[in-house]
Amino acid sequence: MSKILVIDDEKSIRNTLKEILEYEGYQVELAANGKDGLELIRNNSYDLVLCDIKMPEMDGSEVLEKILELNSEIQIVMISGHGSIDTAVDAIKKGAFDFIEKPLDLNHLLITIRNALEKNNLLGETSS
Repeated sequence: MSKILVIDDEKSIRNTLKEILEYEGYQVELAANGKDGLELIRNNSYDLVLCDIKMPEMDGSEVLEKILELNSEIQIVMISGHGSIDTAVDAIKKGAFDFIEKPLDLNHLLITIRNALEKNNLLGETSS
């Protein structure tokens, strides 16, 4: 079972994503901010991280960079309601797997998650 971490400062979004992803068979943990998310990543293993871009204290771009410093193998999907093409391109250049705008399209989100996890599996097979 794939393990996903959701980092978002909006409680309703965290809880909705947890409910949907658990229904889809994923194991899900939640963090309300970047600092808590990074602490969870230091102490646990995740296959994928969904990370909001606009958060207080530490924004998602900074969280993205720090996650990749801790674990360059993890797939990260950035999400934002305030995104632009520039924001999306910047996130991809920094190493994010993809960028999805809020409000989240459930089908697009699930396909993106499957693709990211499949990439993880393919990378794991080639390094073995």
